[in-house]
Amino acid sequence: MKTDLSFHKILLAFFAFIGLLICVRIFYSGKFNYIFMSWNIFLAWIPFGISGLFKKIVSARKWKQALVFFGWLLFFPNALYIVTDLIHLEDESNVPKWYDAVLLFSSSVVGLMMAFVSLFRLEEFLAYHFGRRNTGKIIVAVLFLGSFGVYLGRFLRWNSWDIIRNPFDLIVTVAERFIFPWEHAKTWGITFILTALFYLLYLSVKKLPGSLGVRTASSRQTP
Repeated sequence: MKTDLSFHKILLAFFAFIGLLICVRIFYSGKFNYIFMSWNIFLAWIPFGISGLFKKIVSARKWKQALVFFGWLLFFPNALYIVTDLIHLEDESNVPKWYDAVLLFSSSVVGLMMAFVSLFRLEEFLAYHFGRRNTGKIIVAVLFLGSFGVYLGRFLRWNSWDIIRNPFDLIVTVAERFIFPWEHAKTWGITFILTALFYLLYLSVKKLPGSLGVRTASSRQTP
């Protein structure tokens, strides 16, 4: 409980820091260019918030578990997506590049923090039902789907809510890439690269406490 509380305090500190950076940037430049980062961080927080339900639904009915899981999965790419906002460093501005780099990097870090904490909560939830050996494969598949979602958002400009607002065109777009993968080499190149990156980062974050000589609760459990 104390760990969760301290992590939430760190998140709040990050939110305040990024918010201050955005406000100073607006004051300095006289433009609202980077205010969209606030919205992106909010979208990244949604799967983090949903993941708090995984502990509560361990013994719930299957349809409730599936509803929470697919709701989480729908918004999960938003947390990974913030990393791609680094491309905005190419934008011309009277604001120093180093300042924008700090702003975008801070946003990417907080997005990944929320993404990986929510992914770890999912991993614990899945391990309870399927065992840790099978769960590892599911986590890779989830990161693959999340990376594919990042591609859809960054390059094709689809949003999570398009599954309700414009489901037919979204399904056609996705189906084309799975049915004719050789015609969409860019799609799968980016997706696999992002999957590898996020998986390596996730493993690194999980192993970090051990490298510092700290044993986590999950590491003390028998697989």
